[in-house]
Amino acid sequence: MDKRIFGITGWKNSGKTTLTERLVDELVRRGWIVSTVKHAHHDFDIDHEGTDSHRHRRAGAKEVAIISDRRWALMHELQDEAKPQLSELIARLAPCDIVLVEGYKRERHKKIEVRRTEARSTDSLAANDPAIVAIAADHRPLDTGLPVYSLNDIGGLADLVERETGLHRRQ
Repeated sequence: MDKRIFGITGWKNSGKTTLTERLVDELVRRGWIVSTVKHAHHDFDIDHEGTDSHRHRRAGAKEVAIISDRRWALMHELQDEAKPQLSELIARLAPCDIVLVEGYKRERHKKIEVRRTEARSTDSLAANDPAIVAIAADHRPLDTGLPVYSLNDIGGLADLVERETGLHRRQ
């Protein structure tokens, strides 16, 4: 993969999406072009019953593109195909400075582990994943030798992402 990739991982309800959103906002504010990939569980849908594009997919279209004056989206039905690898999805993204990947616990890119006391689990992911370079938490974890950041230290976490991916601030 030739794009800079950095991940945000953690157990369900740990705050991954909120942290990803805040990091995107901060990195864009700093002048970076950011794309994201989010791993969703189960049978998610971004389209809804009754829309034209939903009707196209239900009729059997393999891909459906929706285009307006403000955005476009491409939906791809897997049908009998295997779920694509993360690297395949990233290769399809337009050029950008960095791709933030939410989820994908088992991938080998560098990542932050998000921990909250109300998460589904408080088990350490970092204990078994050398790609985790820091922890962002709402408490002080005692089971790690990694740097620990407050979930609210978005500036510090963005600095970490820039450092770990080799992004250098633009003048």
